[in-house]
Amino acid sequence: MVAVGTVRAAGWLFALCLLAAAVTGTLAVTGGRSPLGMLVAATLPPAATVRALPWAARGLRSGRAAGSGIEVGRVITSLVISAGLLMLFGLLFSSADAVFADLVTGLLPDISVPGVIGWSVRLVLIGGALLGAAYLVSRPPDLDGLSPRPARPAHRLEWTLPLVLLDALFAAFVLVQLTVLFGGAGHVLRTAGLTYAEYARSGFWQLLAVTALTLLVIAIAARRAPKASRGDRLLVRVLLGTLTGLSLVIVASALYRMQVYADAYGATRLRLVVATTELWLGLLFVLVGVAVVRLRADWLPRLVIGTAVLALLGLALVNPDRLIADRNVDRYLETGRLDVDYVSGLSADAVPALARLPEPMRVCALRQIAAELPRDGLWATNLGRERARPELHSVPVAGTLTYCLGLQRW
Repeated sequence: MVAVGTVRAAGWLFALCLLAAAVTGTLAVTGGRSPLGMLVAATLPPAATVRALPWAARGLRSGRAAGSGIEVGRVITSLVISAGLLMLFGLLFSSADAVFADLVTGLLPDISVPGVIGWSVRLVLIGGALLGAAYLVSRPPDLDGLSPRPARPAHRLEWTLPLVLLDALFAAFVLVQLTVLFGGAGHVLRTAGLTYAEYARSGFWQLLAVTALTLLVIAIAARRAPKASRGDRLLVRVLLGTLTGLSLVIVASALYRMQVYADAYGATRLRLVVATTELWLGLLFVLVGVAVVRLRADWLPRLVIGTAVLALLGLALVNPDRLIADRNVDRYLETGRLDVDYVSGLSADAVPALARLPEPMRVCALRQIAAELPRDGLWATNLGRERARPELHSVPVAGTLTYCLGLQRW
């Protein structure tokens, strides 16, 4: 997950991957498996880092007392001597050869005051995280005992009637959506008095909320529904299976609305992330359907996290900023409409797609990216920026601002 930052230049994508790496790393160290155990595991790393300090100090003292540990003073002395020798001979070799001097300059970190502060903060954070992880591995917390106790089964009428009515409501909504998905969109839009864009924008977020709430309803119903008799188990499978199947159609409807929305207003990062989230929720409904058929879901919480990570890696694999730029460029070539302000704020990953724009729109779209492109070294190598540099070399950073500001924003 962290390696995505070396391949993709989109900072927002790397932030999401870094957050996911922290969550999955915490779960791997703590061993949280149940939903409650996963929530508790997320709170453990900060406390573990603090508790690891006296634990590490006791380990050092016990190692010296047993005569098997390496004294800290000797380690520091060895590091100082090594650094001194490398600096002395490195300076001599650098003054002797210009190519070697450039190589050494790229290897050395920034030694300015802000650079030293930045590296110090990173070392403290990474060192504290590793120390806390070592403490949790050596003394793993007991999170298995946090699994919820089996709930008291509800009476059949208490859960059957709400689910039957909810299935009926979902079925009525799905019938309307099928007219949109299979050719009757014109009739529905004329009846509602909306345009395609208004129809998509007015319903997508509501359908996304319905999707998430339906997962919660299914989880509660599956937990409270009685399963002692064969008839009870069949009823659970039929009612929850029907709700799951209808929810998949709602997911498809929400994705269709997002497609209409993007066609009308262009692709953006938010729309792409939300569409990816909706696809992930659709996959969860498939997994929920399997759990309903088997009447077992102890494996489901782990797959929820695993599929979320795979969805994020899939998003990184398709190169989201370039995908967004490609969609908007294709839309511009067909309709002549383009939000130059937005596409010029994308990362360097979008440069190959934006380079397809005709002049002078190409320069206006790439000018800001070229002006803000950082200079990479060994410690900040990025494949997306390296691929963009040849194209950005031909973009004048100055002299085009006035003209670009005068472009009409579509």
